[in-house]
Amino acid sequence: MNLISILQIIVSVILIILVLLQEKSSGLSGAFGGSDSGGFYQTRRGLEKAIFFATIIMALAFAGLALIDLIY
Repeated sequence: MNLISILQIIVSVILIILVLLQEKSSGLSGAFGGSDSGGFYQTRRGLEKAIFFATIIMALAFAGLALIDLIY
């Protein structure tokens, strides 16, 4: 295995964890008493916002590593 493959595995595991933390029923909002207010739009604050942006960054990193792996 080369370094790119190992990095891709690490990023994918982190991405899976971040996505699971965002779930409504078992995520941070549900674990700490957050409720579904019935509306479609929800304002992310604090840790939820950081997890949301980290998920986007990890998804871009995963896609970038996949493209690099295709080239080399």
